[in-house]
Amino acid sequence: MSTVPAAPASAVDRENELRGRLGLRALGARLDPTAALWGWLGPVLVTVLAGVMRLVDLNHPNRLIFDETYYVKQAYSLLVLGYEGEWAENANPGFARGDYSGLSTRADYVVHPSVGKWMIAAGIKLFGADNGAGWRVAAAVVGTLSVLLLARMATRLFGSALLGTTAGLLLAVDGLHLTESRTSLLDIFVMVWVLVGLWCVLRDRDWSRARLAGRLAAQPAGPPGDGLGPRLGVRWWLVGAGVALGLACGVKWSGIYAVAVFGVMVFVWDTCARRAVGVRPWLGAGVLRGGVPAFVALVPVAALTYLATWFSWFTHPDSYRRQWAAELRASGAPVPRGWLPDALNSWWEYHLAMWQFHNNLESKHAYQSQPAGWLLQLRPTSMYWPDPAPPPAACGGKRCVEAVLALGNPIIWWLGAAALLVLIYLAVRGRDWRAWLILAGYGAMYVPWLGYAHRTIFTFYAVAFVPYVALCLTFVLGWAMGIVRLPREVPLPRRRGAAVGPDGAAAPEDGEPAVASPQGAGAGEPDAPEAGEPHAPEAGEPDAPEAGEPHAPEAGEPDAPEAGEPDAPRAPEPGVTPAPSRLARFVSDDGALRPTPRAWLLWGVVVGLAVVAAVFFWPIWTGQTISYDAWRLRTWLPSWI
Repeated sequence: MSTVPAAPASAVDRENELRGRLGLRALGARLDPTAALWGWLGPVLVTVLAGVMRLVDLNHPNRLIFDETYYVKQAYSLLVLGYEGEWAENANPGFARGDYSGLSTRADYVVHPSVGKWMIAAGIKLFGADNGAGWRVAAAVVGTLSVLLLARMATRLFGSALLGTTAGLLLAVDGLHLTESRTSLLDIFVMVWVLVGLWCVLRDRDWSRARLAGRLAAQPAGPPGDGLGPRLGVRWWLVGAGVALGLACGVKWSGIYAVAVFGVMVFVWDTCARRAVGVRPWLGAGVLRGGVPAFVALVPVAALTYLATWFSWFTHPDSYRRQWAAELRASGAPVPRGWLPDALNSWWEYHLAMWQFHNNLESKHAYQSQPAGWLLQLRPTSMYWPDPAPPPAACGGKRCVEAVLALGNPIIWWLGAAALLVLIYLAVRGRDWRAWLILAGYGAMYVPWLGYAHRTIFTFYAVAFVPYVALCLTFVLGWAMGIVRLPREVPLPRRRGAAVGPDGAAAPEDGEPAVASPQGAGAGEPDAPEAGEPHAPEAGEPDAPEAGEPHAPEAGEPDAPEAGEPDAPRAPEPGVTPAPSRLARFVSDDGALRPTPRAWLLWGVVVGLAVVAAVFFWPIWTGQTISYDAWRLRTWLPSWI
């Protein structure tokens, strides 16, 4: 019996095989137009809802509340003086009426950089400083846009517009996110810039893997002579991440943890990608071809961006401590670090003073809290409680109150805390990179605070990681519904000559539906097959690849929509029975896997409870006038008072 030799694979076939291993859709693959539409329509709808919730009656309370007394007046000072000036005592009532005579030209000692205050100043410039809407609109706008960004990110991560919309909705109806979007503090700006940075990192993951597959496929065979795989060129998405994270640091220093955590995550992804396509040695390739270029694109850019955010301090000689080194030199006293230019030396000395302040801040406050309780919102921050209280006629009761309590939606946070335990399990046992990405958000924006429990800190800082609470709950909910599948749950059909992705699903061929696999694919293990071999290791085998992602298009393809199908993940191959999930799914007539009614019930209960809770707590999130009894009805825990 004669054997007909297989035709050599074309460059396109080989590239598609490599893209499959790396969790990318085949070249030219397209989503169903309806799926692509809902991938945008759902997120836009919840963003509109978020905007209404954040912008309506934004002028109330029509006075400076809580730490607005610092940041709003400093923002106004930046507009007028170019630096933060000192204000007279009791300047707040006059400021709210448009009386700014309390501002002096004497520089004020401030302990946070100015990016967030410049963003507040932009709103003041547009709408005036004599009304709350003017000084709060910047926070409201970025809070609203963060809902859209998170919804699109979740759509891309989970390959489901339903889950993307769910994540955005959970963020939109969270009380901590809402109150800080309606209050002119700094932490909402840290949150949004870190989220932008993570979005850029996620896009770089897709782009770099597409570039790696394309350049490997263009080679005659195997990796280049040095064995490290091809260079990827300038990684502009990482440059963008560096800019965004540098701006986050320019709001508050806590943004630096995101630079560190996301940088490590990029290195791991790069190393795993080269491992998956058979580059040897994969660790050396990850360091030299991935880690070093990624570091250059991310860390120095973030540092230079942060330095640039001090432009107003450098350009205004009357800024606080701006002349410290020059005055010391003029007096004949020794100048520490005298080899530095005076401006940079003064800037560094200012940073040392800020560092000392932050590390020694231990004054007691009635609403300070321990980070260990943030995940359950045990001690929310009271931002507004006017005295005297509104008259009884204002609420129709014996006693009326107005309150703004920075309290997270209890349904989201309490279920999110339970979901976090499941997420950790799925990250470790399921080896799902998406779970690790969400944990990286917690690691960057929450975990560092555990080391500062001795300081005077507050629960409202937790707004910086609210997006990851929403992602965590959405991920686990999608996993329970069967929309999100882990690599070990995906069947591995074997078809001779088919390009097989590392999630175990055959890559789409001509005539097959170009629907992204819900779990995608990730990097392989050390024993991943060499480039050009027809199959990746089977999911669940000892050398299975890491958990995957929705198949993403190569950056720059104008007509390649992102993953975003609401409830129809990849159809199974003929003759292959779908793996069972927590809530079993059925195969419809069109071959799509859809959640069962029980799965929809679970989704409805979780999301419905979160929305109902938002309606219930709305009055104490937004300072509405209610009776004292109605307020007590909403203080479920003694620690909320």
